[in-house]
Amino acid sequence: MAGDRVEEFTAFRKRMNERILSEDNQVVKRFFALDTQTYRPGALDVKTKEMLGLVASMVLRCDDCISYHVAQCKEAGVQRDEFFEVFSVGLVVGGSIVIPHLRRAVDFLDSLEADAPADAAACADHPAA
Repeated sequence: MAGDRVEEFTAFRKRMNERILSEDNQVVKRFFALDTQTYRPGALDVKTKEMLGLVASMVLRCDDCISYHVAQCKEAGVQRDEFFEVFSVGLVVGGSIVIPHLRRAVDFLDSLEADAPADAAACADHPAA
């Protein structure tokens, strides 16, 4: 059941991004491209940038953004203890209004972890070549 929710979120996001980008609107296309460029490695690595994105999303209270960055953080190798440090920064910066979003973030993380193969967590820092 948890996996269905993750798959549904991912499929909807992909379908709607493709739909939006199919329109002839340069501002939207440029913004999407800028967003993509922002999370590429630079002076900061992808993992750090995704954790920053997660904190910002929590403070801004955007559940879709939070789910997206939780998934991206997981893909970048963020471990559960690191997630909770990121969550604590978002909570301290954003205040108690962030708590409902923290609940949904942890629920989404739990869903991702429930779907992960048993050995995936052990290999997160060593992706296949």
